[in-house]
Amino acid sequence: MFRKIVENSVFIIFLLLFCNVSAFAQPDGKALFNSNCASCHHPIKEATGPALQGTDQHPHGKEWLYKWIKNPSAVLASGDAHAKELVDKYKVVMTAFPNLSNEEIDAIMTYVNDFKAPSAAPAPGAEGAPVADAGNSSAWLYTFITVILLALVIVLWRANYGLRRVANEKEGLPNEKEVPFYRNKVVIAIAVILLFIFSGYWIVNGAVELGRQENYQPEQPIFYSHKVHAGINQINCLYCHSGAEKSRHALIPSANVCMNCHKQVSEYTGTEKLITAEGKEVDGTAEIQKLYKYAGWDPSKKDYIRDGNGDIISRPIEWVKIHNLPDHVYFNHAQHVKVGKVQCQQCHGDIHNMDEVYQSSPLSMGWCVNCHRQTQVQFADNNYYSIFEKYHEEIKAGKRTTVTVEDIGGTECMKCHY
Repeated sequence: MFRKIVENSVFIIFLLLFCNVSAFAQPDGKALFNSNCASCHHPIKEATGPALQGTDQHPHGKEWLYKWIKNPSAVLASGDAHAKELVDKYKVVMTAFPNLSNEEIDAIMTYVNDFKAPSAAPAPGAEGAPVADAGNSSAWLYTFITVILLALVIVLWRANYGLRRVANEKEGLPNEKEVPFYRNKVVIAIAVILLFIFSGYWIVNGAVELGRQENYQPEQPIFYSHKVHAGINQINCLYCHSGAEKSRHALIPSANVCMNCHKQVSEYTGTEKLITAEGKEVDGTAEIQKLYKYAGWDPSKKDYIRDGNGDIISRPIEWVKIHNLPDHVYFNHAQHVKVGKVQCQQCHGDIHNMDEVYQSSPLSMGWCVNCHRQTQVQFADNNYYSIFEKYHEEIKAGKRTTVTVEDIGGTECMKCHY
């Protein structure tokens, strides 16, 4: 009888796990948005591309959206008016995402359509207070029930084993000697195999990610908000990072560049609160005073502090570098920004909405190569690519509509490693 109970319990557990698969298998819209869309889009604000909230409600329907996301070049080449309007407005063709399924795109749209701008959270139970996600609650409930039933199976199995030994003793039948589970050969073999698998995964994954630091967000000597400067005040990235169009390095501005504005702007009067990653409010005026100390500026006299020789008493701001590439990797900002017309947000993420900057993209070789495979080159009317006569002729003959970075050698090893 007890064996029958155990068998039924195991069946129930597998049934619950099977029913719970759908709860875990649902695409995570937020994760998909962050990994595929966030570098160029925001749910409710325009960025490199349009705000995504409500874009699945336009007259073209979801089928058009699926085609556009998976292969925007093909939609554009078909002469679609809406596609041309988007490219004309944002001056860039969207990166193709053929790997996204219709269900994953629907999950992304569900996330962006439900997205609301962050605000002060109302008290629990108050009107407008966030309600726990029913799907996630159900998933955790099923998991809890599964764990309880698993524990019940173990208890029943042990009870069945004990009762069987007692029955054997009463009937005079020999009992097999019980081997502790930690000495059981099957258990030991399974444990060794699992240990080998997880150790191998940990070692390989650690080696692959060695030196990379996605989401790295160090504390800087001055709290500089890109959200305030590049977002709210619309300061062009090239004003501070003047080398992005002209050289390999984008360059970090000196204190003199900051002082071009902050000779006049001596206090923070913005309505937007400055908040650290830990949730602490920052005094913007005090951060400007830090800049003055680095630059050697006396705000009361409206002049620089000088020594006996008339030299300004200043010191460089020791910014902590965030985006680091290995020494064996060559990356040229000018080639991407000036020639390739790549937007800053494509690599640096939603930079104009960041208070404290962090590394948004993995900057791995696979990430770069995938971008080269998908990104279309601004080929037409670009003298930089005049040597590729074959592609120009194919475009004129209608044999080709676009040229990707991969077509011009963008995935060859020597492109980045030499």
